[in-house]
Amino acid sequence: MASGGLPGFAARAFIGPTFESPESVACAGQDGTVDDLELARRAALVGGDVALRYARTLAELPRELKADGSVVTAADRAVEAAIRDVLTGERPGDAILGEEGGQTGDAGRRWIIDPIDGTALFVAGDDRWLVLIALEEAGEIVAAVAAIPAQGVTFWAARGAGAYTGGRDLAAGRRIAVDPGGPDAVAESRLGVLPAVTELQAPLLALTRELSWRLHPGLLVALGELDLAVQTGGELWDFAATSLIVIEAGGSYSGMAGNIRPSRGASLYARSEKLRLAALEVLAPQTPAHSSRP
Repeated sequence: MASGGLPGFAARAFIGPTFESPESVACAGQDGTVDDLELARRAALVGGDVALRYARTLAELPRELKADGSVVTAADRAVEAAIRDVLTGERPGDAILGEEGGQTGDAGRRWIIDPIDGTALFVAGDDRWLVLIALEEAGEIVAAVAAIPAQGVTFWAARGAGAYTGGRDLAAGRRIAVDPGGPDAVAESRLGVLPAVTELQAPLLALTRELSWRLHPGLLVALGELDLAVQTGGELWDFAATSLIVIEAGGSYSGMAGNIRPSRGASLYARSEKLRLAALEVLAPQTPAHSSRP
């Protein structure tokens, strides 16, 4: 994810929690098989450990710019490689799409990886970057993990099974939900914007105030701490995991055209479908919002 300025929020320095080695993270059942969601969680923890090792020597980490102007480093590539190794070790027949390595394989099941979501935050020493992994089957996201390694926090969800948050322990977590009593009107909503102020969200800011965020605003919607979040741009890997987590927490997600399947562009996360549709009307009154559009 390309990250720009961070209005209203000072950079958060991080050292990162101390984790055991990736080899000690296990999620195999008694028969030796690994559940898809548990596999994604293990892969995210392994990738997070790799990223944290690079984070401890940021001054020595060269920065490069991609064609789109976003930052990339050796850490991004190393994290993605580590995640791919975990996934292919258990699911050799699955396809994988990664931000840095592109797509490998061609199957009905596809893992989608953003190894360091928020590389600009990462290289600045801010602790809000994420490791994102999602599993897509027949074009639908069915499992998702969003890890925040520098904060020692992980979010996960499986379609139809709810959304959860926890720490390093793969056996522990608490179910999360959007604010059930929150507003359905934009003017009354608590809004978060990621990654930077653009003209896109100006109509919303005319109605409500943008709040600072301690972690990805979409995840704060899932936690019930925000009502509405705008992610002003990105690719499939930026939205695949967070979209399912918000949906399974009882919220609503779509692109700006109302498309409910994550894709390139900007996206909305909301505590309710009614609020999401209201925000779409404010942002693009000339474009009808369709909640069922794929």
